[in-house]
Amino acid sequence: MSGPTYLAYDYPLLSVFWSMLVFFLWIMWFVLLFRIVVDIFRDDDMSGWAKAGWLVFVVLLPFLGVFVYVIARGKNMGRREVAQARAQQEAFASYVRDTAKGGDGRPSSVDELAKLSEIRGRGDITDEEFRRAKELVLSGHGPSERAGSTASGS
Repeated sequence: MSGPTYLAYDYPLLSVFWSMLVFFLWIMWFVLLFRIVVDIFRDDDMSGWAKAGWLVFVVLLPFLGVFVYVIARGKNMGRREVAQARAQQEAFASYVRDTAKGGDGRPSSVDELAKLSEIRGRGDITDEEFRRAKELVLSGHGPSERAGSTASGS
């Protein structure tokens, strides 16, 4: 059994594979490390001293600190991330709703025109009343109060 021993570096393709694997694991390690640092700062339940302690532990002893953090607090990392994503989605949806209404709480002209079209479709107003109300809405002088008074005044 004194035959030659072939290792991974004896084969160029396998050497490339191992290099890529090590590089990938190295990048994944940094991604995990940064996610944990972000999670430490994101957690509102921890005091400032606890955050500082975890941060020192993760920075000074990175491998041990990261593994201990994942074991001790890893279960709630996903929950905090989901809560953050939901809060951002709700804030975005609220912004879109407020912007669509014109920012001042009034319905937009598109909403007004849709309501007028629905009223005309039911036959509650004539085409002439619809045209006058539409002109008021498009000129910016008439949310639903003026359009309604114009429509009911004829």
